Amino acid sequence: MASSLESLNRWVEEVARLTEPAEIHWCNGSDGEYRLLTEKMLASGDLHALNPDTHPGCTLHRSNPTDVARVEHLTYICTRNRDDAGPNNHWMAPAEAHAKVDHLFAGCMRGRTMYVVPYCMGPIDSPISRCGVEITDSPYVVANMRIMTRMGAAALSRIERDGGFVKGLHSIGELDPDRRFIMHFPEELSIKSIGSGYGGNALLGKKCHALRIGSWQARSEGWLAEHMLIVGIENPQGEIRYVAAAFPSACGKTNLAMLIPPESYRKAGWKVWTVGDDICWMKPGADGRLWAINPEAGYFGVAPGTDTTTNPNALDMIQHDTIYTNVGVTADNQPWWEGLSEGRPATDWQGRDYDPANGPAAHPNARFTVSARQCPSWSEHAEAAQGVPISAIIFGGRRPSLVPLVFEAKDWTHGVLVGAAMGSETTAAATGAVGVLRRDSMAMKPFCGYNFADYFSHWLSFDKPGAKLPKIFHVNWFRKNAEGRFLWPGFGENLRVLEWILGRCAGSAGARETPIGFVPDAGDLNLDELDLPSVAKRELLAVDAKAWRGEIAAIGEYLDGFGERMPERLKREQRHIADALEMAPLATARAASG
Repeated sequence: MASSLESLNRWVEEVARLTEPAEIHWCNGSDGEYRLLTEKMLASGDLHALNPDTHPGCTLHRSNPTDVARVEHLTYICTRNRDDAGPNNHWMAPAEAHAKVDHLFAGCMRGRTMYVVPYCMGPIDSPISRCGVEITDSPYVVANMRIMTRMGAAALSRIERDGGFVKGLHSIGELDPDRRFIMHFPEELSIKSIGSGYGGNALLGKKCHALRIGSWQARSEGWLAEHMLIVGIENPQGEIRYVAAAFPSACGKTNLAMLIPPESYRKAGWKVWTVGDDICWMKPGADGRLWAINPEAGYFGVAPGTDTTTNPNALDMIQHDTIYTNVGVTADNQPWWEGLSEGRPATDWQGRDYDPANGPAAHPNARFTVSARQCPSWSEHAEAAQGVPISAIIFGGRRPSLVPLVFEAKDWTHGVLVGAAMGSETTAAATGAVGVLRRDSMAMKPFCGYNFADYFSHWLSFDKPGAKLPKIFHVNWFRKNAEGRFLWPGFGENLRVLEWILGRCAGSAGARETPIGFVPDAGDLNLDELDLPSVAKRELLAVDAKAWRGEIAAIGEYLDGFGERMPERLKREQRHIADALEMAPLATARAASG
């Protein structure tokens, strides 16, 4: 039987015959290689140097204006059986997909260097980690993969030990939106992406491997690959408890991962440690608990809106050795984006003189790529081979009404339903329609590599004898009053909610039982030194049984949309809550004023 390295060599030769590169470079991940790669891109104009005095080691990349975000409508899951991909994915038959994309790959690397990038998602020695190899003709992709993964010689050695790897083939092609596809072949553990240089489409270790292919691997191997942050909360006694949390976009995920405690909490000795801001792989340990790693080694974060008031840790970490993508630039060559309190743009993200008539200086999806170790709140346990034990799983969405600030699921099955039902309501500014609910189960709608019904069944399968599963919670930082103002201050104050969550895990925090789960009364939360009116406390923690009847009915319709594969256990849980809401007296289902 051929070794994994022999298999890799054969694959590289096959790709070279198809794509016809001018030369092949096997990446070793060294500092010298990265330096030479950067110098090459600066010389070619793929990168632009930023102010070395204010932002040492920082560079700027400008994308083709047609290539600035993930392309969900061109992203396919290619399984032999269409139902295995599910209604939550675009599907194409594998043979058809290979033929369509290989036609575009033919000769696409002529005159270019083909880079072979061995990488490991997760700490090199972690049993939870998995490896892959990306072949690409983009030096920008190589530079980003070096920051975002454990890339190079060590990963190649692990591939030899493991005996297998995920194959990822990428080319920027012609950067033509009509010749752009991101194809995933879960049964083959392979990915083919062409026509885009944007991170989410081109850094194949990220969403493509770590979530779409990773979720398929996780189901077959008995673990979970999730779109979740991992954060450690250290109390004044020095005990650290870890939480994994899933939120749809624009719900404060990175801010929570790098949360800075309120002053009173800092004085008391509370600390927050960042393990990961985007992806979480969880596996049951010998002790029955779920142990988690962050498979990434860096952050590929959204720049606009990042400032001292919103995320000072993120702003601090990107002052040096960072690749910026599609931000504006000041007259003295510093990166700039909307939401930044200092400086003013001279040049926009396309390299034009800044003119507000052309739109924002930075593209709304402008990014920074930076090593995780540069984050002031980075946890050394992010490199722990065994991972960190998860005490609580949190789901959340942007819901201006109905959903209370926080509630706890009654058990694992109820918690899976809470995750399956999560979503956010749109605003007029974003879509022209107010209050349209978009469900995004576990924040995995764009990223689950198989049928959501099977995915929910997989989640349910972890509830077995001997398991010591995390408690599951739902939070909503975005509840508004009748005047449209947020009731909860958010940001660092969210630690008050996390304290209650961890108190519930320890059995020390109070709550009242409602049909939707356990909800704190105002007196169960530490609201000291927080100027929160009694009416706000009431509204934040209210459970309106009448309104929830409509919500739970809509959840039932959503589950039914996935057909006969939907686990009956989840539908039964939905009906149980619907029955409880029908019997609930409307007046007593409301929160005490505290």
